[in-house]
Amino acid sequence: MKQPIRIIGAGLAGSEAAWQCARRSVAVRLFEMRPLRSTPAHQTANFAELVCSNSLKSDTENTAPWLLKEEMRRAGSLLMEIAQRTAVPAGHALAVDREKFAAAVTAAIEREPLIQVVREEATAIDEAGAITVIATGPLTSDALAREILRLSGTEQLYFYDSISPIVEADSIDMSRVYMAARYDKGSADYINCPMNREEYDRFLDALLEAQAVEEKEWEKLNYFESCLPVEEIARRGRDTLRFGPMKPVGLRDPRTGQMPYAVVQLRQENLRADSYNVVGFQNHLKFGEQARILRLIPGLENAKFLRYGQIHRNTYINGPALLRETLQMKEHPNVLVAGQISGVEGYVESIATGLLAGMHAAALALDAEPVPPPRATAFGALVNYICHADAKNFQPANITFDLLQPLDEETRRRVRDKKQRHAMVCRRALEELAIWLEAEKKIAEIQPKAD
Repeated sequence: MKQPIRIIGAGLAGSEAAWQCARRSVAVRLFEMRPLRSTPAHQTANFAELVCSNSLKSDTENTAPWLLKEEMRRAGSLLMEIAQRTAVPAGHALAVDREKFAAAVTAAIEREPLIQVVREEATAIDEAGAITVIATGPLTSDALAREILRLSGTEQLYFYDSISPIVEADSIDMSRVYMAARYDKGSADYINCPMNREEYDRFLDALLEAQAVEEKEWEKLNYFESCLPVEEIARRGRDTLRFGPMKPVGLRDPRTGQMPYAVVQLRQENLRADSYNVVGFQNHLKFGEQARILRLIPGLENAKFLRYGQIHRNTYINGPALLRETLQMKEHPNVLVAGQISGVEGYVESIATGLLAGMHAAALALDAEPVPPPRATAFGALVNYICHADAKNFQPANITFDLLQPLDEETRRRVRDKKQRHAMVCRRALEELAIWLEAEKKIAEIQPKAD
C-alpha cells in the first residue's frame, strides 16, 4: 500500500483534512506538536481549538458565510456537524462552546482507525516522499516555517492577529445591561452594555492613554485590517469605535426605547453560559491596563476576566505565487497547503480549505487527478482568490460576495434587488456544487493501489 498521507497540524484545517482522507479509505498520519510544545495562543492540547473567538459567523441564509458553511455541510464536513452539535445562542450567527467543540473533534479523530495521531513536532518536509498537507496554521513553529521557506523560495509573509477578552458571567452587573440582537435578528442572545456620550468619552480617553505591550525589536506590527486591536481603531478618530465594534445601530434599549450613544456587546462563550466574549475588543494592551479600562464599560465595573486580550503573529504564504487551484504547491505537487497559512482568514475559511486539501490529497493517493471546485461556488471563490490575487500585495481574505463569481450583466440589469441577487448567486453555487460532488464521489470509490 502507499505511504499514509502526512498531515502536519491538527487545527481546524488539519483535522478536517484528515477526516476527509479517512472517509475515502486513505490512511493518514496526523502530526500535532501540542502538548509537547505549545503556542502563544493555545490553552489545551485538543484538536481544532478556537483561540480568538467562538463564532463561525453568520448562518443567515443567502449570506456568503452561510453559503460556505452550507457547501461544507453538503460535502460531509466533520467540523460543521460538530459545530451544530455544540452550538451556543448567538443570534443569527453560528457560535460554539469552544471546549466541547474541540473535545468532540479530538474524540472523533482519535476514534478513526485510519488516522494515526503522532504527538510530536514535524520539522521536515520530504517533497518527493509521502503526500503531505501543511495545515500548521498561523502559529507555525519556527523550525517548520524555515522548512516552508525552503520549499517556497520566497519571503515569509505575516500579519498580526488579536484575541478578545473573556469575562466571568457572574461578574457582569445585569441591572446595567440588556439582552438584544442587532435589528432583532435571531433571538436576543447578546448582552449589550450601553454607553451615553459622557461614558463613551471617558472610556475612549482612557483607551487612548493606555500602555501597550512593548514591541519586540524583531516585530513589525502589520495588522490584518478586519481584526485590528481596539486601540488601533480608536486612534483613527473619536467616532471610529461608534461606527465599528461599539456601533449602537439596531440595538434599541427595551428599557428606554432609545438607541444608546455606543454599545459593547458580549457573546456567550459556552453551553454553561458562565463566560462571555467581549466582541471586537481584541487588543495589544498590558493586562493591568485592560482590566482598568474594560471596567469603565457599564455592567463590567466588577468584571472578573477569565482571559485577557492578546496578540500573536499569524504566518501565511504567498498563495498566488505558490499554489495551484487544488492547493498543491506549483513546484512540489506532493505538498498541499490548507488553513490560514494558505492565505485565507477566518475559522470557516480554514475548515473549508482543510476539507478541499483532504479531498485533493486523497485523490492523489488514489492515483486520480484532483479536480478544483467550480468557480461559482464559495469553495471555488476562496481558491480563486488564493491562487489568482495580486501576488505583490497579497493579503488573507474572508469569504464575501465580492469574491463570488458575479451574475451575468443581463441578469444584474434585470434584477435590481440585492437580496434577490444574493439568493440567485447562492442557488447557482449549490447547483454547481452538487454536480462537482457527484463527480468527486467516483474518485472516492477508487481503491488505494499498492506501490
